Amino acid sequence: MSIPVFAPWDDPLAHPLIQFKNVSKRFGQFTAIDDLTIDIFEREFFALLGPSGCGKTTLMRMLAGFEAPSEGQILLAGQDIAAVPPNLRSVNMMFQSYALFPHLSIWDNIAFGLRRERLPKDQIEERVTEMLRLTRMESFARRKPHQISGGQRQRVALARSLAKAPKLLLLDEPLGALDKKLRQETQFELMDIQEKTGTTFVIVTHDQEEAMTVASRVAVMDHGKIVQVATPDKIYEEPNSVYVADFIGEVNIIKGTAKPDGEASFAVTWSDTAPPLTALSQTTFSADQDCHLAIRPEKIAISADKPEDAANAVQGKVLDIAYLGNISTYHVELPTGAIIKAQTANTRRISRRAFTWEDTVWLSWTASAGVLLAN
Repeated sequence: MSIPVFAPWDDPLAHPLIQFKNVSKRFGQFTAIDDLTIDIFEREFFALLGPSGCGKTTLMRMLAGFEAPSEGQILLAGQDIAAVPPNLRSVNMMFQSYALFPHLSIWDNIAFGLRRERLPKDQIEERVTEMLRLTRMESFARRKPHQISGGQRQRVALARSLAKAPKLLLLDEPLGALDKKLRQETQFELMDIQEKTGTTFVIVTHDQEEAMTVASRVAVMDHGKIVQVATPDKIYEEPNSVYVADFIGEVNIIKGTAKPDGEASFAVTWSDTAPPLTALSQTTFSADQDCHLAIRPEKIAISADKPEDAANAVQGKVLDIAYLGNISTYHVELPTGAIIKAQTANTRRISRRAFTWEDTVWLSWTASAGVLLAN
């Protein structure tokens, strides 16, 4: 018996927790969200990813009830929530600033929302204790927010947001105020807490690494539209457009024209002086159709000699080297003037590096290493 994979978005019988149906949001003449339709499922850790001004925060504010859609419907568990005020939605929002009360203890900050609902004292005690245990903050319960670290304040804000057991928790750039190392550690804490509580998390971020680490699915946004929704590995390995390929991680984009060359194989003409490149693609391209070949730097091998039987091999000169500790990125200038990036793992000491500036090298990759895109 096979173990079921958590992918309700692929299950035709699964019912979404959140549904955006043809939602638009306009501020005067400006369209922030443009005819957007998307489903988010229960227990998902869903990421809205995009540059500033793409509409991701507006989308979240509509879910929270701080903005109303100009057109369309937003359903939560099948209910149209347009007329439901923010305080009556089973939704909580955690802000980047954390918004903790400085005069209250950690315990009282977490209990605040429960007291507003006038719950019995024993229930409040039980729930706050549970949240402190979940976020590993038991020993800090009597401290004030200024007496704990930024990472601990983030956990307190999370505990307070989860105390009322919402169906949905919205996180607006929740790790933006933390330094890089603490942010990376906290990402895994967030994932662990989300898994333990079973709460649906929707996170807004412009940090690709953060979205790719924590999310079950990522929605890449641009100008009020969702360009692609997929699991992190598919977003990275199978982008559906040049925009997504270029936005996520490092990539080489080679512009050319495609010509069918066998089953699911294409010859890509990209230079007047260099031979065509070979690329595999399930997408159909007509003869001489404009295309873009997107290749990640880590999929390109770098060598001193021309590799035998390589589907694609080009020669160039090392123009620059970015040393990043675990990897090095080589910027190689080709005779055409194009610059291709190739990455290698630094398994040796830097003093024993095989190539340096001005060296002539060969870059090679397989026919399946790149993604052939129409736009």
